Amino acid sequence: MPRDDMIFLLIIETNPNMKQTIKTGLAALVLLLAISCKKENSTIQTSSFDGSSSAQNGIIDDKVLAGNTVTIGTQVWMNSNLKTKFYRNGDSIPQVTNRKAWKALTKGAWCWYNNDSARYAQTYGKLYNWYAVNDPRGLAPAGWHVPSLAEWYALSAFLGGDLVAGGKMKSTGTIEAGTGLWSAPNTDATNSSGFTGLPGGLRFYDGTFGDIGGEGIWWSSSPWGTPYAQEAILNYSWGLLTIYYKNPVREGHSIRCVKD
Repeated sequence: MPRDDMIFLLIIETNPNMKQTIKTGLAALVLLLAISCKKENSTIQTSSFDGSSSAQNGIIDDKVLAGNTVTIGTQVWMNSNLKTKFYRNGDSIPQVTNRKAWKALTKGAWCWYNNDSARYAQTYGKLYNWYAVNDPRGLAPAGWHVPSLAEWYALSAFLGGDLVAGGKMKSTGTIEAGTGLWSAPNTDATNSSGFTGLPGGLRFYDGTFGDIGGEGIWWSSSPWGTPYAQEAILNYSWGLLTIYYKNPVREGHSIRCVKD
């Protein structure tokens, strides 16, 4: 028992006449502590993994995350793309819409596909350049990280290897049939892994956009010399997971986080 508790109990036992005073004081103390706890709790804001609701986006609530993650082998992945506009420490990540400004970037930035949030934001999340991935302030919320190339390979291996993993990761259906978001034929797509890979396209290093409906591209945290980094790609025309070694860091790609 802590020392203060021992002193408090000793006073009660040896000073019967003080019981009423202590009782009143104890009630006041409990009230004060309750007010203090309420005030402290009001500053803690839980958010979903997109981190967009608060600067305190590193705080994760398991109840909020329920239904937003998928376990594949020994890995726990978010099953939709990142939407945060904050680094883990609460600093804002700049949104860059201008084509020439995007091409000239040397720091982290994000955009919506085709700069059209109304059409693409909710479904596909944000596109980030690799400078944002590599920023020491951390792009992923606390408890999560952008997967390394080795972690993408581990995912692929669990799903049977690169030749078949892509089909197990892609969402099903096609645009043409009105049943999905991928362009036809969306070869081998089953989404049996629960990864729910969507064809969010990319922003090229020159600031233009392309491949919506045709490719889903996700950064890894692994660099490849300068100025390149590595990525994972799903494509509408095959069931492969392509893990690519050399891509310009100025390009804008989707982000999937994996649990620490």
